[in-house]
Amino acid sequence: MRDPLILAIDVGTQSVRAIAFDPTGALVAASKVDIEPYFAAQPGWAEQEPTYYWEKLGEACRGLMEKIPAAAIRGIALTCQRATIVNLDERGEPLRPAMVWPDQRRVSGEAPIGGAWGILFRVAGVRETVARFQADAEGNWLRKHQPEIWRKTAHYLLLSGYITQRLVGRYVDSVGCQVGYIPFDFKRLTWAKPGDWKWQATNLEPRTLPELVQPTGELGRISAEAAAATGLPEGTPLIAAASDKACEVLGAGCVSPDAACLSFGTTATINTTSPRYVEVIPLVPPFPAATPGAYSTEIQIWRGFWLVRWFINELAAGERAEAAAAGVSVESLLEREIQGIAAGSDGLIHLPTWSPGAGAGPEARGALIGLTENHTRAHIYRALIEGLIYALRAGKERTEGRTGAAIKTVRVAGGGSKSDVAMQITADVFGHPVARPHTSEASALGAAIVAAVGLGLHPDVVSAARAMTRPGDRFEPQADAQRTYDALYREVYRPLYGRLEPLYRKLRSITGYPP
Repeated sequence: MRDPLILAIDVGTQSVRAIAFDPTGALVAASKVDIEPYFAAQPGWAEQEPTYYWEKLGEACRGLMEKIPAAAIRGIALTCQRATIVNLDERGEPLRPAMVWPDQRRVSGEAPIGGAWGILFRVAGVRETVARFQADAEGNWLRKHQPEIWRKTAHYLLLSGYITQRLVGRYVDSVGCQVGYIPFDFKRLTWAKPGDWKWQATNLEPRTLPELVQPTGELGRISAEAAAATGLPEGTPLIAAASDKACEVLGAGCVSPDAACLSFGTTATINTTSPRYVEVIPLVPPFPAATPGAYSTEIQIWRGFWLVRWFINELAAGERAEAAAAGVSVESLLEREIQGIAAGSDGLIHLPTWSPGAGAGPEARGALIGLTENHTRAHIYRALIEGLIYALRAGKERTEGRTGAAIKTVRVAGGGSKSDVAMQITADVFGHPVARPHTSEASALGAAIVAAVGLGLHPDVVSAARAMTRPGDRFEPQADAQRTYDALYREVYRPLYGRLEPLYRKLRSITGYPP
């Protein structure tokens, strides 16, 4: 075991992991605790008790500390799921369950932004975009539907800020974690200035928000109370990292505009790191990167590899039973089934606009076209994956057009990247070699990279990434499949949403869904 060690805590949607890395990026030891993503008191809600995350974090950390010597730990970094909101009272106690990022609650009837901002938004034609921001802001829902909770809220935090407070006893958070409907200035990478429209849009007050620290800065030291709860050494520095997505991009080695990280997670994304503020989708800001002062351009396919779970739950009862009897995963059975299907799924095309997102408005719906009597469930499964990767290629092209930088390196992370078939389809659709990171724990590694810089083990984030990341398995495009995918992408997939959009609008007006 090499000394020193960097400990990364990764609080995701489905698990909490505590992982020790050495300064070369080698994973030394790990402890994982599965968690329930959320509970739903009503349809569309997604909530979880803040103390539940803390308890599971303690369990994961104690499991790791059984495997490594405490004296070897130089520092700790935290990376968290994004946009999960925690309300605390004056004593720091949770007032209600956390609102977890998949929560679909929206508030109606918010007064439009007034004053000079309102005039500007009307002239610019973006009043509807700003209204959506107001409707989606969790604080506005709480203010309207749980006013007593809202009045008692002394600290309005992201999950990262809540866990940081539990670890070091301070209301402080990383700039790199600020993703959500909050009054954050994404261009200046700090809280919005007084008078900025986001204060009016969220109805938040500066006193309820945490102090912000740039990635690589120190957030504090592990308190005696946190040490007792987690087994972490008291007094160990906690270094500001970033959100799980930003850390995943860094852990994949993507530190410049010409390197893209695809994430095959619940939400599929394509990200690059840019030193410039660039809105790859107009009026949608880039998020803070794990690199201090940099931005993470991002295009999301909201219902990303969630579609794999949807397919398994809704259409793969036989495979579920077979997998259970054989003691293997359903995904491994489906992987074998789709390997023999030709590129393009014999003419079956999936449009993954199941939710609004890049290029898709509020009327968005998904589609499967080209069905014949010869198509099987395996064809549908492969088409779902192909459609997601078509959407990511479209994201790549949009990103290149907005940043002016051609993407030369493609790394693929997230749970879906474990599929060799999905990786090969990606290489074929992109017409470009793609590789996994050398570790599947890319988010934790990204947090460790930031901490390594903050601890003085590497001089800067770019140098640290070069020392601590490297490509893993590499997949080369296959010429015949590449030609097929390129033709389907350009001639069928790209024009598809435009052709269907008027019908989606009719469906919405007739049925009232989506609202």
